[in-house]
Amino acid sequence: MKYIDQIELKGKKVFLRVDFNVPIKEGNVTSDTRVRAHIQTINYALEKKARLIIASHLGRPKGKRVEEMSLKPVVKMLSGLLQQEVVFVDESVGGKVEQAISKMKDGDIVLLENLRFNPGEDKNDKDFARQLASLCDIYINDAFAVAHRAAASNSAITDYVKTCAAGFLLKNEIEYFQKALVNPARPVAAIIGGAKVSDKIGVLENLIDKVDKLLIGGAMAFTFLKARGLEVGKSLCEEEILDTARKIMQKAKDKNVQFLLPADVACAKEAAADAAVKICSVKEIPAEQMGLDIGPATITLFSDALKGVKTVIWNGPLGMFELAPFSKGTFALAEVVGNSNAISIIGGGDTETAIKKAGQHTKMSYISTGGGAFLELLEGKTLPGIAALNK
Repeated sequence: MKYIDQIELKGKKVFLRVDFNVPIKEGNVTSDTRVRAHIQTINYALEKKARLIIASHLGRPKGKRVEEMSLKPVVKMLSGLLQQEVVFVDESVGGKVEQAISKMKDGDIVLLENLRFNPGEDKNDKDFARQLASLCDIYINDAFAVAHRAAASNSAITDYVKTCAAGFLLKNEIEYFQKALVNPARPVAAIIGGAKVSDKIGVLENLIDKVDKLLIGGAMAFTFLKARGLEVGKSLCEEEILDTARKIMQKAKDKNVQFLLPADVACAKEAAADAAVKICSVKEIPAEQMGLDIGPATITLFSDALKGVKTVIWNGPLGMFELAPFSKGTFALAEVVGNSNAISIIGGGDTETAIKKAGQHTKMSYISTGGGAFLELLEGKTLPGIAALNK
């Protein structure tokens, strides 16, 4: 795979696939996080005097024009961040686009309309990919968040552009993933939370082959606790995969991987901000209550397990952190990881939100921009968007 800093960009028409899938309210972008994530790549291309054609999706318009999902609101924000004009074209291919590109000078920027307004994008359609490819001399993919989906703009297009490379954001994602699971500093610990074991079976099975310790929290922990023969009250539990949970725990034992489950939990009769919270041993969860966070003994258990760890991978919160009574576990572990000397790699939108709420995001080594893509990398899958650049 080539990277953007390994190719000559001056005077070239560069098609840059980004992820500007930003929240928009009343015609205004409400968070610039995803836009800022690409600024390093964009600035580099502009410094090298490329003619930059930026393309992205937004939402799921399913191949039709949906005005609320137009990328037009991004123009103002991007112009402000770059301190230069950004020309917007309300199509992604065709005469209007070609005309706008023909007027470009070195260092200019054109932003195309939402790629998913064209049905060929999600279908990885060759004809649409060929049209996109005809706009440029060089193709750069910087959109890790959609690398797990084969689309015309991140997969098929590479068949029709001679020079293809990855941007700096994609490069960082790949390099940090390699630090985490390919050539990690050991010992390696993975903190896995969230609601369902069923969503992360592949992740857990793959991680057992890669890590030294697995710390399980969130609602998914109750499926494992039930699989160990404990009663979990009204806690979320996937009865239908108890056998799968037992097999995962047995695999961890066979591989000599430390598999840690909560020792105690914060319980309540309902998930509410004003709920009466009771700390219960996992062996004594009341029948009418549900576990909604890890308890203080578990915070100590998990904190001790992280001492001396050189690499931490974290996906999924350890409790219902959105509600103050059930945020203590996730926030406490975020502080432990943030204050450690370990390489810390965070993935998943909820996990990122929780770490930011805990005020620890600036202390993490890397926060991935891709939820689904990050999970699929943890599963050991090959991502189409990355495979296309490796051809």
